[in-house]
Amino acid sequence: MGIIKGMKKIWQGIRAFVFYIGLVVLVLLMLLVLCLLGFLPFHYRQLCVTSGNRLVMLWLRLTCGVKIRVRGLDNIPSTACVVLSNHQSTWETFFLQFLFVPASVILKRELLWIPFFGWGLYFMRAIAIKRSNPGGAIRQVLKQGKQRLAQGSNVIIFPEGTRIRGPELGTFMTSGAALAKSAGVQLLPVRHDAGHCWPATSWLKTPGTINLAIGPAIDSARGNPRELTEQARQWIANAL
Repeated sequence: MGIIKGMKKIWQGIRAFVFYIGLVVLVLLMLLVLCLLGFLPFHYRQLCVTSGNRLVMLWLRLTCGVKIRVRGLDNIPSTACVVLSNHQSTWETFFLQFLFVPASVILKRELLWIPFFGWGLYFMRAIAIKRSNPGGAIRQVLKQGKQRLAQGSNVIIFPEGTRIRGPELGTFMTSGAALAKSAGVQLLPVRHDAGHCWPATSWLKTPGTINLAIGPAIDSARGNPRELTEQARQWIANAL
């Protein structure tokens, strides 16, 4: 049994290594596309890049045996909204951006410093906040988030602030609900379990199915930011 388990681990490592080689190639190609098509309006640039994200998901399935199941697509509003998602895996960065295209992701500023990957996030108008300055971060989210929403882009927020191992949820910050209320748009709760296939603490990938559920949109006029956040959290907690 020990030998079989060891062989499975080696094979899993080989598959993950092949996946990361392809991931690097795809990210570099997406960055090249951004440089060549930088003169195009943002919406078209993002469509090009999110097509690359779809290829990343296909490559993940081919190399590591990770499938994706989504339900609740009919809950996505026809107008820009604030998406609140639990935070488990790097997988979110790729999948949610093309699922809710056009979209801007709120993330910690340090991610922009990652070569190539961070540059792509910058070109995709990510809202990069400095977590060591909570007051300034909230003001930045409200200011830039309202600009993105007014331009027709969804804003994706991970209210836990840091990745949490599933199925537990961390404490939810209220900035996403505050943005939705200030901008007069809906909140859209999202729950997924990507951490069991693409864990935040390991470079290995585990074959399986990632489930993602999209909840009913929440009217931001019906409550204060704390109440709206709790309503979204309760749905997310019971979604899967």
